[in-house]
Amino acid sequence: MAGISVWAAGAAAKLADGGSPIYTREIQGFIFAVHHTDDILWIVATWPGGARTSFRTAYAPDNLTVNKITESAEGVRLDIASNVGAFTVAIDFPQTGNPVLHYTVQLWPGLDMFIPFWPRDVIMTPANGNIGGSAGDIHISQIGTRSGLVYASFARPKAGTLLYFQNLTALADYHSDTQTSAADNVGGQWPEIGLSLPAAIEKPLLAGKTYTISDAWITFSNDTPADQFDIAKGYLNALSQIYMLIPKPEPKYHDYPDVLNKALYDLQNNKGCWTYHNGHPYLNAYVCDYYTPPEIMVQLAVLLPVQDYMRWSGERCVIEQDIINALPAFFNEKLGTVMRWLPAQEDMLDKSEEQKVPKVMDSWYLHHPLLNLARVARAGNKIAKELLLKSVDYAIKVAHHFNYKWPVFYQMETLEVIKAETKEGEGGEKDVAALYAHVMLQVWEITKEKRYLNEAEKAARSLVQHGFNIFYQANNTMFGAKAMLLLYKYTKKEFYLNLCYLLIANVFKNVSLWECRYGYGPNFPNFFSVFPLNDAPYTAVYEEQEVFAGVHELLANTHGVDFMPSAAMLLAEFVRHTVHRAVYYYPTLLPEDMLAEKIKTGELDPKLWVALEDIHDGWEKSGEVGQEVYGAGLAFGIVPRQYIKIPDHDFLIFVDYPVSTPQIKNKTISFNTLGVKELNCRMCIVKTGKSKLPRFKVMTGSADDQLRIDSNKAKKDRHEYLLHGDQKVIISWS
Repeated sequence: MAGISVWAAGAAAKLADGGSPIYTREIQGFIFAVHHTDDILWIVATWPGGARTSFRTAYAPDNLTVNKITESAEGVRLDIASNVGAFTVAIDFPQTGNPVLHYTVQLWPGLDMFIPFWPRDVIMTPANGNIGGSAGDIHISQIGTRSGLVYASFARPKAGTLLYFQNLTALADYHSDTQTSAADNVGGQWPEIGLSLPAAIEKPLLAGKTYTISDAWITFSNDTPADQFDIAKGYLNALSQIYMLIPKPEPKYHDYPDVLNKALYDLQNNKGCWTYHNGHPYLNAYVCDYYTPPEIMVQLAVLLPVQDYMRWSGERCVIEQDIINALPAFFNEKLGTVMRWLPAQEDMLDKSEEQKVPKVMDSWYLHHPLLNLARVARAGNKIAKELLLKSVDYAIKVAHHFNYKWPVFYQMETLEVIKAETKEGEGGEKDVAALYAHVMLQVWEITKEKRYLNEAEKAARSLVQHGFNIFYQANNTMFGAKAMLLLYKYTKKEFYLNLCYLLIANVFKNVSLWECRYGYGPNFPNFFSVFPLNDAPYTAVYEEQEVFAGVHELLANTHGVDFMPSAAMLLAEFVRHTVHRAVYYYPTLLPEDMLAEKIKTGELDPKLWVALEDIHDGWEKSGEVGQEVYGAGLAFGIVPRQYIKIPDHDFLIFVDYPVSTPQIKNKTISFNTLGVKELNCRMCIVKTGKSKLPRFKVMTGSADDQLRIDSNKAKKDRHEYLLHGDQKVIISWS
């Protein structure tokens, strides 16, 4: 224990004195008791093993009076008066799986009021008042504007684990009126965790207005994790249980084929997207970035989604061959590998950043282009295959040199470490081992040489040394999760499936399961967005689109695997909400006053259909990093994965969930939605030509599902249907 605050010490002493609770409820051996002291209304949870966790709800410096208690089958509501205003505390206990406590606290200030400090609302309080008598581990807590949660477990006594989740969406009025951010408000150190409202010292709460100052959901488990795999699986199960209960935005349909056409036109024709060298066109990383040499990752980051779209549509894109023809120029014969920067223009690097130095490699950056070259090679491209196979031995040499424990930056010729750790004591790029394993599996699948499979397994086994926290970069972590799933399918070793869950859990500790409704936030839906790095202050389009693609690939490989339903559900929901909100990365759909005026790299054209790299907290402007050309694959990645194209027909079938491979025969198509039955998704049949939509018959597997489908009201150009996860769908037309 690092120490306790005076608030916690005082609370522990008061609660130890006991007194009769004013309300109690027992659920699965947990006893929840409401206690009233002179300044706080507490909910005290007593675990079956005797441990206690206390939740502070209404709080005032003095004179807190409970005026009314209203009990119901769901829980209890308490109306409270105080010298700072009126409170209502509503407590309920949703019946789902492990015990869940939910409480909402509303405040009506009696006068315009500042709040210079608000103590955290969860304290581990042993019955004897010895607050130092318990010990525990905090596995996950909020960083920046990620989900407002804490996942923690008791170490002494070994009572179990809890996930505390604060629905930050509900606190929007507090943040709006006080002009404070939801960032970094949920966390703490054992034994004090939970929400500490941000200090309201410049703008007050307004007298008489209703403010929700807490909307907390807590799930309890008697299980104490033994290792990182238990932590990961426990977290996924607890998060999915809470996710089923919290309010979620209803996704809207966006016309992505139209967005794609606009994005393709601007990508092909806007000169700010391109530069030229030695007769070859190269994509810039950012619009009008003419001061940085071309990067191989940028070329491949656009090529792969474009090829996905070409295979789906049957159309050709003129930029495909331009990109492919330029790839060999990135190969360094002396080192025997493709390079990050175009070798012929390395002298353009200005050394302003650690990686902007000739022959300095960012560890993940060596492997990511190889991953994409392998994907292009698997599709039959000889140039990509040659570059991949000529480069892979260098990657293996580096892996062996660093013993599968990569630094952040190193010198490519000498392998001297330039930067060992992301932060002091936190290690290097830990998830690179998983990305490397992915590349080795791809090369093994292409060559059938077992040494590559052996390399993949060695790299995978090395991940154990990092404990729970493996995440460095979101897209690479998700690709690594897919690699671990494939290793499990190839070897039948449960260890690799556990690694898969570990990597998925690392991604889901870096998402934001809330909606920002203050400042510029309402202009950009952010629910279930994923952050690119552990400490990134913004979400980023490229990493998000690659996580999206990685989720699709991972779920496609779960067929025949006894895959955790909680993980399957969260992955499917991530896809659904990404499809809903990702379109707002395009500045054309955002108000210009939320766009940054000063741009780090290149220029920002608000009328150009090229995505912003960065979307920030609601009080900050977005797009300051630049307009990301290598994020141009956004719509190209979404359309082939969410729209089913029927050859020779003027309609598309859109589903906002991932689905199994569609089976088309004559005028009938069938597929299965992935995810779980308990959550809904949307299907649209969209008109694409001038002819009328044909008459459709949609069939599902149960009478209740069929009744819901048959109640659909068709529109002229689009039919919409409400489906759910894990559902068989058969569509016929005439």
